[in-house]
Amino acid sequence: MIIKSKSIPFNPRLTSRSKLLRTQGILSEVLFWNAVKNRQIEDYIFTRQKIIGSYIVDFYCHRLKLIIEIDGSSHDKKEEYDKVRDNYFKALELNIIHYTDLEVKYNLGGVIEHLKAWIEEKNTTGNTPS
Repeated sequence: MIIKSKSIPFNPRLTSRSKLLRTQGILSEVLFWNAVKNRQIEDYIFTRQKIIGSYIVDFYCHRLKLIIEIDGSSHDKKEEYDKVRDNYFKALELNIIHYTDLEVKYNLGGVIEHLKAWIEEKNTTGNTPS
């Protein structure tokens, strides 16, 4: 059963899995989370392990309609699955940015600068809610 809430579908059966993922503490996700939590980026609120439909995304910002995925080895050989998943999110008019596990671990500053530039571009073009 999927429940729609503010146009974002929600599957309550994934709640315990989402909570478990938040406690597992994968290094790249923890590093990224520490950089974006508490409105540290442009005063935007990000949530971690957000349920969207039958999927759980790494990070989500409702105001930007933005999903951030940090792709590690669990995404190896899952290109088709990831494509279907991304198309589902695009159909919901959500934006998706993928960073690799290694990018976050070894160039977190560059990842954050890229995210800030993406936000600035969206704000300049008016494609993002303010």
